[in-house]
Amino acid sequence: RARGGRRGAGGMQSALFLAARHGGRMERGGRCRSEPEEADKGRMKRTIIKDWKTKLSYFLQNSSSFNKRKSKKARKHRNYFRPSPEEAQLWSEAFDELLANKYGLAAFRAFLKSEFCEENIEFWLACEDFKKTKSPQKLTSKAKKIYNDFIEKEAPKEINIDFQTKNMIAQNIQEATHTCFSAAQKRVYSLMENNSYPRFLESEFYQELCKKTPISRATQDT
Repeated sequence: RARGGRRGAGGMQSALFLAARHGGRMERGGRCRSEPEEADKGRMKRTIIKDWKTKLSYFLQNSSSFNKRKSKKARKHRNYFRPSPEEAQLWSEAFDELLANKYGLAAFRAFLKSEFCEENIEFWLACEDFKKTKSPQKLTSKAKKIYNDFIEKEAPKEINIDFQTKNMIAQNIQEATHTCFSAAQKRVYSLMENNSYPRFLESEFYQELCKKTPISRATQDT
């Protein structure tokens, strides 16, 4: 009977092994993620990309109203238009080229959203706005908001920075200056430039911008 019990235990282990093999995928660290979860995440990502492509198209169509303004203002808002393939290719030369173009920034932000890490660009933009703030009162209130949104533990858009930098920011915002978030902003900028930016350049959306000739461009320039 003891032998039969061992055989029964072995059969149960085999059954569990087969169930785990067919029902889920083992990841690094021993955590098992089921295939349905992977499929759901994939569908969510495709939905986000489709949604943002629609928003960018809507943004492009409505930007045609700039054409009716004076030429000086039209030039100022020119980078709202969908870029030509040549203009889009300039974004691959430097990360700053991408961020300086409003359409490029919107596209990059959409890409980060599809990768579930849009908090990085949102933090960077918040810091850029913060550095332009002149009122000491507004500087303090904005510093606290940025800290609450992005820095403190379990913040709704918490960014990935080390504890020492977080602690330094917590001390600096008590008497806020324009350099409160400089170290954290550099860290996030480097993270985007070295990781997200190269993936964006390889993305389907960016490749489409580089290959296709915008239909609306000819009508806008006439």
